[in-house]
Amino acid sequence: MFNIGPLELVVLGFVALIVIGPEKLPQHARDAARMIRSLREMANGARGQFRDELGPDLADLNLDALRELRSLNPRSALMKALFDETDSTAGEVVAEKPQTAPTSSAPLSSPPLPPSLEKGEIAPFDDDAT
Repeated sequence: MFNIGPLELVVLGFVALIVIGPEKLPQHARDAARMIRSLREMANGARGQFRDELGPDLADLNLDALRELRSLNPRSALMKALFDETDSTAGEVVAEKPQTAPTSSAPLSSPPLPPSLEKGEIAPFDDDAT
């Protein structure tokens, strides 16, 4: 629940022994146990009251479907869509792909670069763009 290992528990007990002292430590441990017990009782009471208030509506609620929806997240859906081998639309896309690629007579080229600045020349600045 709190992700505390046995070593951390021993260290916490040792620190509590030093800070609280050996005389008051048993009383504080009893108080902590009593507080935890009362918190559990309050949580169980709230859960019971929740079930009583909802009544038959809670029984009609399909929790398995909600848990299934909780497991969905965009990353896993995307990974499944990208790497799923059994996707039926992949065959349709491959079937519709033309056998030959259209060729154009115009050579591929990049757009012309803007002229470079001379030494000491200030770069153009647009007040509206910044």
